[in-house]
Amino acid sequence: MVGAVRNPAAQAFERNMREQIISSARDLNASGADFAVFNESRCNPLFWLRTDNGGFQLRRGVQPSEAIMDIYTNGRMYAFECATAMVIVLYRATLLSIGEAAFNRHFNDLFLWDWNYDSNLRLITTYTKQEILPGDIVYFKNPDHDPGKPEWQGENAVKLGPDLYYGHGIGITSAEQIIASLNEERFPGSRVSAYYTDEALHPDFEYLRMLSTRLDTVPGSSGSRSRIFSRIGARTSIYR
Repeated sequence: MVGAVRNPAAQAFERNMREQIISSARDLNASGADFAVFNESRCNPLFWLRTDNGGFQLRRGVQPSEAIMDIYTNGRMYAFECATAMVIVLYRATLLSIGEAAFNRHFNDLFLWDWNYDSNLRLITTYTKQEILPGDIVYFKNPDHDPGKPEWQGENAVKLGPDLYYGHGIGITSAEQIIASLNEERFPGSRVSAYYTDEALHPDFEYLRMLSTRLDTVPGSSGSRSRIFSRIGARTSIYR
């Protein structure tokens, strides 16, 4: 949390990066990128190779910073689900916070697919609603979703401000509207509402701040795809 940081430089970095997360979420919403389930995903082939599972692998010889920014400048060439959208938002916010040189050094083997992410993001999960701040990634769960539509089991979203959220495919709206959209896709006769969970995540801001000053890369960390969220990583709605 911003208030818990004592180092003024670290506090300023976190405040700036949270603003960049919010800005990146708003800009992705305006980019023209579509929602799509994995088998219908698409990307700009000049920057990414689409894999058999619907993910996007950074092309050899392409700068990671250029590939991430292309999603924003050529959004209509892209379609992906909402967990991937959250990771894209975090990558772009990181790029704008630590600069192109550091980003390209430490995030040089990007792979966009669901909640797979480079271990250098060092995502931290919290479980108390009172700790959720603008710039956090939150989750709306739909326990009685139609079993034939797993994409409706929940919605990952960026908290933009007081009762304002961005969920890829749903857009920028209130918690009430996200819940209402999820409730429309419950199995027939369900009386169990979707709900806003206590679970949220954000990057390790201090670690990322230090990356911006390091000239080395961390062996084995860049491009790591071993960490995958479960509840927060649920694939979500096709509502636009």
